[in-house]
Amino acid sequence: MSSLDLRGGSPAIGRLATRVIAVCWFLVLLDGLDLFVYGAVLPGVFEDKAFHLTKAAGGDIGSCTNLGMLLGALTAGLLNDRIGRRLPLMGGVTIFALASAGAAAAHTVTLFGVARTISGYGLGALLPTCLALVQEFAPPARKNLAVTVVMTAHQAGGALAGGLALSVVHHLGWRSVYWFGALPLLAVPLIWALLPESMTFLIGSGRTAQAQAQAAKYGVPLEFYAPEAGGERRRGDVRQLFTRTVWSTTLLFWVASFFGLLLVYGMNTWLPTMMRGHGYNLGSAISFLLVINLGGIVGMLVAGPLADRFGPRRVALIWFACTAIGVALLAAHTSQVLTYVIVFVTGGFLFSAQTLIYASTSTYYLPSVRATALGWVSGVGRWGSIFGPWFGGVLLSHGFDTAGFWVFAIAAAIAVVTIAFIRRNPEVDAYRAAERESVPA
Repeated sequence: MSSLDLRGGSPAIGRLATRVIAVCWFLVLLDGLDLFVYGAVLPGVFEDKAFHLTKAAGGDIGSCTNLGMLLGALTAGLLNDRIGRRLPLMGGVTIFALASAGAAAAHTVTLFGVARTISGYGLGALLPTCLALVQEFAPPARKNLAVTVVMTAHQAGGALAGGLALSVVHHLGWRSVYWFGALPLLAVPLIWALLPESMTFLIGSGRTAQAQAQAAKYGVPLEFYAPEAGGERRRGDVRQLFTRTVWSTTLLFWVASFFGLLLVYGMNTWLPTMMRGHGYNLGSAISFLLVINLGGIVGMLVAGPLADRFGPRRVALIWFACTAIGVALLAAHTSQVLTYVIVFVTGGFLFSAQTLIYASTSTYYLPSVRATALGWVSGVGRWGSIFGPWFGGVLLSHGFDTAGFWVFAIAAAIAVVTIAFIRRNPEVDAYRAAERESVPA
């Protein structure tokens, strides 16, 4: 992946970073596919009269899925800095795949909801763990780019979900998509073989010999992955998120993540249904989900380099402000061509805005608690992913189709205000300055 300039002055570091990014990209693809496929097939599930799923129940199940993700993210946040990254990832993939098969086989709404909740628990571990790994393996000057490249998989999963809904559901039924979601179980052994353990974690946990062996295997300098001094005392300690220097930052990130995930999950659960309320047919309504995720991919690739140059927090402020404007414009009735343009551009800002919250989180905490911070920012933020689909279902069940767009626009505006109050952490600034000096020429 030299075209992304991830080498940081060392081809070996670049090759290892590329390997980690490629594996994490695939894992985040699963997260995105599962998230967006629910919204994509939801209109088809509603039309399955034998299944008896109401709009209100659809919102409840979407929220329960995200409750599972919340618990999975918090669990990963506790485990990643204690037992490493690979075991939580493999456990998450296995749980998700088995639960996806359960959702495909469910013949009652209750069993379907239980399977979706368990699936969410498995997926909850993937995103924060992958982002922590990418941050640890990428060169300092390209960490934000690496994060946004991985997060394009989220939108690629959404585009794939829309494609599956358009091409498969009509012919094979909505259950076929969930059977497709069980296939990653076959890839678990390959993922285990390809994905290295975090050397930052290995050194920080006293497993120096294992870290040395892994560094020798990949031909990389071990000092490049060294944690901060004294990190073993802080490793995996949630209390470190509430020290004097970072407690307010932690709370602000939690609030911003809440509203960011409210936007992401609320829009993607209900966008096809809200567009049907605007008079579009089922095929056109689902196609908007495809378009918004294609816009998200472009937005990620634009946001990454800008975040590396100007800082992820500054770019997040602008991105959330543009998201608020774009979502508000969707409440208006415009021509179909203009609506597609608005959806595409809004997707470009919406998804990368939330990704920039994760990228910012990684830069505001020391390596010994980075994965814990990411897990809890993702986990606490999942309350927004629960509230978004639930509240959208309440609005739509009462016929307030257009009001949903305004609610999501307000959520983006609140995120702007919250991020504006976040201030730098001097301890992390000092560590990052030393980290940049360690990059081999």
